[in-house]
Amino acid sequence: MKSSKPNLYRKRIIPEEMILLKDDEILHLDSRIIVTKWDSLKPRKDFSNGISAYFLEDGFKVSKIFNKHNKLIYWYCDIIETEYNAQTNTYIFTDLLADVVVYPDDTLHVLDLDEIGDALEKGLIHEATAIKALRLCDRLLNTIYEGSFKKYTNIIDRYETKG
Repeated sequence: MKSSKPNLYRKRIIPEEMILLKDDEILHLDSRIIVTKWDSLKPRKDFSNGISAYFLEDGFKVSKIFNKHNKLIYWYCDIIETEYNAQTNTYIFTDLLADVVVYPDDTLHVLDLDEIGDALEKGLIHEATAIKALRLCDRLLNTIYEGSFKKYTNIIDRYETKG
């Protein structure tokens, strides 16, 4: 039986895990975008909470990360693959390892590309998945370099003011 609120899962390849995001509050859901508000799963010193938007057609999750005083620390972008099961009303967001962090001063860091190599070597992902992750990461970086990243951040900012 289909429930009205979908189940959201975060699936990681390294380390291998799948976590039900049961405490995430869904602020918006349509066929292209899911926006959630959340607190960190485990207590952390570096951040406290955030708002994430899953851009289902683009292959990105963009998160606005806050400290305990609700001040922006950075934007964290995950390269993802989304699976949806209509029968169980479940979304599984698989982290494809590559990440991009954008700081308030517009500097950025690309993270975990080595994990794609590790996952390939260990047989944890197929070559096609690695290629997809690298191409999506390149697309995201080009969006940032072209000055178009605001098309993602503006959506999150809109829900931050509503939440």
